[in-house]
Amino acid sequence: MGMFLAQNRRFCRGFVINRVCQSLRNFAAANDNTKNKNINNSSNNNDKAASVDKCHPLQGVRILDLTRIIAGPYCTMVLADLGAEVIKVERPHFGDEARKWGPPFLENSPDSVYFLAPNRNKRSICIDIKRGSKLLHKLVEISDVLVENYVPGTLERYGLGYEQLKKVNPKLIYCSLTGYGSEGPYAKRPGYDVIASSVGGLLHITGERDGPPSKVGVAVTDIATGLYAHGAILAALYQRYGTQRGQKIDVNLLSTCCSMLINVGTNYLNAGEEAERWGTAHSSIVPYESFRTKDGYLTLGTGSDAQFQELCKRLDVESISQDAKFKTNKDRVKHRVELVQLLERILSKDTSKNWMKCFEGASFPVGPVNSIREVFDDEHIQAIGLVKTLPHPKAGSVKVVGPPVVYSDARNDARTAPPMLGEHTDEVLGELLDYKQEELAELREQGIIQ
Repeated sequence: MGMFLAQNRRFCRGFVINRVCQSLRNFAAANDNTKNKNINNSSNNNDKAASVDKCHPLQGVRILDLTRIIAGPYCTMVLADLGAEVIKVERPHFGDEARKWGPPFLENSPDSVYFLAPNRNKRSICIDIKRGSKLLHKLVEISDVLVENYVPGTLERYGLGYEQLKKVNPKLIYCSLTGYGSEGPYAKRPGYDVIASSVGGLLHITGERDGPPSKVGVAVTDIATGLYAHGAILAALYQRYGTQRGQKIDVNLLSTCCSMLINVGTNYLNAGEEAERWGTAHSSIVPYESFRTKDGYLTLGTGSDAQFQELCKRLDVESISQDAKFKTNKDRVKHRVELVQLLERILSKDTSKNWMKCFEGASFPVGPVNSIREVFDDEHIQAIGLVKTLPHPKAGSVKVVGPPVVYSDARNDARTAPPMLGEHTDEVLGELLDYKQEELAELREQGIIQ
């Protein structure tokens, strides 16, 4: 991928290559200025963490991010972590709606803490897309990728649809994230995670056996859609290396949700088997669920008969594994209720911590159901330095969960805090489009930028 992007920059960018490279050098230099601001990382960040260099696989790729909320911003953040220059285009005076999704809010800032989650490593500019389309066309000319999540047809009204922009830049990769795609009877509906998860069946299979449908604790369909989009964009960049052409990518929440049904979907499609809600239990493996302990819950599973025998041995109830009703997984599924009740009585007699000591080194999977505090206090999470601390111009510093992917040679890091609304408007338009201060002042007076 690194070789591809290096070659791509040499001959895919055409007449804008010098300008782009200079811009990226300026961006890196600007970020380097944060080196002396006493970055207090609780992890492995160092002085180089705020700059993009040749070790970042996407150095040299510029992305116009016209997305809001979660799915789109999460996609562009993953690409930004890999070194892409992401310019977040926001509505003047309002910005990304997620900025207002609080409490809690950042200290000394109008932005919600929610906004922090998918927006690091970006620059924010404010342009009115209705009156600033010409300005956006100029940015499209010198960009590789545009990502948007408007209802289909919205951007076309302002000259910002794919068919319009590919005339401006034939190499542009244009990624649309929507609720239901650009075709079909639901195409014009706005997309929301919980609605797509409802229509797509995820809520139907989530929750306790005899309880109502339940959503996952985070916007998992949004996040998965963003990850699909990020992978699709990388594939399109690679294909452009050979074709010298851009293309349009459609990613939608409903299709993503259906793809996440995995075996539940194939069970129905191939065997006509309708799914049920199982709580934390597994439809085909027993035991495989959360059990109440003396002070909380513990999740364990035995995927083989040998693992079940080991579990019984560690619990000092080996006779259970020899019982004809529980000898094989097929038997255990048939007698699920009785076995689960037996295990519940045993596990409820001690604490999760003591059971984890008992199960140390076990071949079967087991772990406590942690609170969020316990997650971030966990010795393993702290040892791998997953949490990063970044300087923020108003809040002093903010903490984010860094990239979960680690490369042996490439860099993939949290470098800069999520931007304030319009923080980089003058900087970006001045650097990339050579706008003078008086021109920017005029655009601001006209309400086109903020």
